[in-house]
Amino acid sequence: MPTAKQFCDQGLQLPPEERMAMVDQILDTLEERDDSLDAQWAQEAESRLSAYRRGEVQAILLNEVIAKYQVKTA
Repeated sequence: MPTAKQFCDQGLQLPPEERMAMVDQILDTLEERDDSLDAQWAQEAESRLSAYRRGEVQAILLNEVIAKYQVKTA
């Protein structure tokens, strides 16, 4: 069985979308969902969307975000 470090090292080689899916799957195994946290995140998302619509924050293109966090291989 691989160690956590080996597992992580392998996971870092995945594309960002697959890494996010893996993280979601792992988090789902840790605890039962907390509906109050889900409600807080929903409220935060609404707040951020409202701020964007009011022009208080600017959006960043998805490809710029992904490029920032991609592992650079030489």
